[in-house]
Amino acid sequence: MATLLKEEVSAHGYCFIEELSPNSDSISIAVEFGKTMSPWAGRLVQQLVPRATSTLNTYSGLYGLNRFPFHTDLAHWREPPRYLMLRCVKGYASVPTLLLDGKILVERVTQNVLGRAIAKPRRPQNGLVPLLLLYQATDSGFRLRWDETFLEPASSTGKIAFQKVLDGLAQIEHHAISLQQPGDTIVLDNWRMLHARSPIPSGCEDREIERIYLESLN
Repeated sequence: MATLLKEEVSAHGYCFIEELSPNSDSISIAVEFGKTMSPWAGRLVQQLVPRATSTLNTYSGLYGLNRFPFHTDLAHWREPPRYLMLRCVKGYASVPTLLLDGKILVERVTQNVLGRAIAKPRRPQNGLVPLLLLYQATDSGFRLRWDETFLEPASSTGKIAFQKVLDGLAQIEHHAISLQQPGDTIVLDNWRMLHARSPIPSGCEDREIERIYLESLN
């Protein structure tokens, strides 16, 4: 299973598995897939539940039950997590996870523009405001970071790139995958794929998804 998942993620940027061992806990599944990581102390698993209101420096605080914009997770960190796993505890067909291939976005905006585009977090990180490249080549391909909510341009090329990315996101076709049955699982390459949450309709406020980050896949 783990080998096939790694091949699928490498080829397409993500892998979706329906009703994967619904009686198993998310940690045991994640450990089978790869090396897990805890971005925050003591929080290997994060429970994602819709909230109409929350603190302003969170997606729920800014967008409530409305649609979240496309982003890569923790894009304002110097080294964002490589992979993330989303696993359904309670889901709905009417609340799909939206996926957009960053490879297509890079081709549209171009490596030249993105590779020279400098961004910075909108809020200091540990008292510092690091400068971050939106795009970097890696041994395994590339690392793309994007978050229009928590990143802002920090150079003239950055401003150009931000607008080109926003234009591309409005034009590039995306996929919608519903985590609706217990055990439904998506593993994403967080350096390649952008994702978003669709709006939460009335009656779906108890949707619950568990998220785990992974440093590598087996």
